[in-house]
Parts: sequence; structure tokens; C-alpha cells
Amino acid sequence: MIAVEDPRLTFARQALGPISSVPMPGLPSHLLALVDARDVLHVVKRHTDDGRFRQEAHAYITVVPHLGDHAPKMVAADPVTRSLLLTLLSGQSAVDLPPCSQAERDAYHSAGTTLRALHQVVPAESEDAIPAYLAGRTRWWTGRAHTAGLISVGERRTLLAHADALAIAVMDGAICHLDYQPRNWLVGSDGVVRVLDFEHARLDARVRDFARLEHRHWRLNPHLRETFFDGYGRPPDETERDLLIRFGVIEALTALVRGHESGDPQLAVHGRTLLDQLI
Repeated sequence: MIAVEDPRLTFARQALGPISSVPMPGLPSHLLALVDARDVLHVVKRHTDDGRFRQEAHAYITVVPHLGDHAPKMVAADPVTRSLLLTLLSGQSAVDLPPCSQAERDAYHSAGTTLRALHQVVPAESEDAIPAYLAGRTRWWTGRAHTAGLISVGERRTLLAHADALAIAVMDGAICHLDYQPRNWLVGSDGVVRVLDFEHARLDARVRDFARLEHRHWRLNPHLRETFFDGYGRPPDETERDLLIRFGVIEALTALVRGHESGDPQLAVHGRTLLDQLI
């Protein structure tokens, strides 16, 4: 019986030459760590969805280089296997930092500085369509939640009103990460945050990049909000804080529906709780 090589290894070998896989306990199954002949570490990330693969590959070509050493570099992309060959950064996940420690505060400050750099990248597209797009997403998630019996008729009415308000809201656009939270921050020995996972990155409402931090992390640790915005350069103004509530509604709907569909009760409870708080 002939063993079939992992296609990610074949792809990486074509790009790098001689390579060896590197065992890394705890590494998710869609990631494969390897080392080349110069002892440089890399990782191959394989997507299951064509759209996510194309979006992340595009981000690594057009946006991520502006972050310099604050993000991995893409070496090659393979549309056949939907795989990205990236440099492997060393460091500790920000999730594992001791709560209420100076290291955690420093990481949030550094993460704010890095996000500011991302938001300063000049987008190639017009931002005029962002409000209509976000209103449409709110209506779409509302429809899915209603169909699944996760919201009441009255909640559906309120959520559609949120969508109507978003459609006419004033918001500035920026290149956004859209999953900006500690699980995607790698803290180096120098205390500087490097950012991972750009599969959602695109032009969007700038304030939306604060939504997961606001509604998943800062509610229990408000001191980290101030630290983050010290690094970012300024806190949201009153209009932007109102937008954060509306973006929290999208966050709640997304979590509620995805938690229900994937059988993730923790995510579903987060979505339900947040929705109850916001509408």
C-alpha cells in the first residue's frame, strides 16, 4: 500500500525546497508547522472554504505587508489545496497571559498600536457602500435567527429597526481585521503584539474592529479598554460608541445563530445574553 503525502507538504516543498514537519502539540488540525533547510520555521494554513482562502490570500498580498514585523508574511498560496504558506512567529498567545497582570496590560496597549497601523492603510475601494452592507448583514442574520426560532416576533421587529438605522448611519471606513481579540494576538519576548488570522480582513466600518473586544472582553475588564485606546491613540467618541452598540447587535446575532447551528452552547449563550442586553 502506497502512502499518500499530505498535500500541504507537497505544496510547501515546491515553494521552499527540502522541508521537515515539526511536531507542535496543541496546533489546530488545519495548521501544519514545518522547518526548511535554513532552519526557518513556517506554517501551512489550509482553508475548507474557497472564499475565506481567497480573502485571506488577498489580505496577505495587499494589506498585511503594511504591518511589517507585526504579522506573519505569506510565502506562497495554493488555490488547489486552499493553503497558505506563512512564516511562523514565536511568542505566547495573549489568551494565556495572567489576568490583571502588567503583561496583559502591555499586550492590550501594543494591540491598540498595531490596530491603528492597520486602520491607517489606505483602502483601494470606496467606503460609500459600508452602511448598506452592514444593514443587509443585520437583516440577513435576523432572518436566520427568526427562521431557527431563536428570536421572538418583537425582537425581529427591533432588530430590523437596528438595520434601518445602520443603513443611514454615518461611519468612516478602514481596512479591518474583524476578529480582533486576544486569541489572534501573539505576544513576543519583547512584549510586542503580532497579529494572526486575516481571513475576515476587508474594508468595513472602522469602529467595528472594536466590537468583539467591547462585547466579549472589556465588559468584565473595563481597565483594559482604556489601556487599549491609549495604544490606539484615541477612544471612540459618542457617535462611535452608539455604533458599537449596533455592531454589538450583529455580534450577538452571529454568535446566537452560529452557536445554535454548530452545537456550541457557550457561543449561543453569549449571543443570547448580549442580545438581551442590547435590545
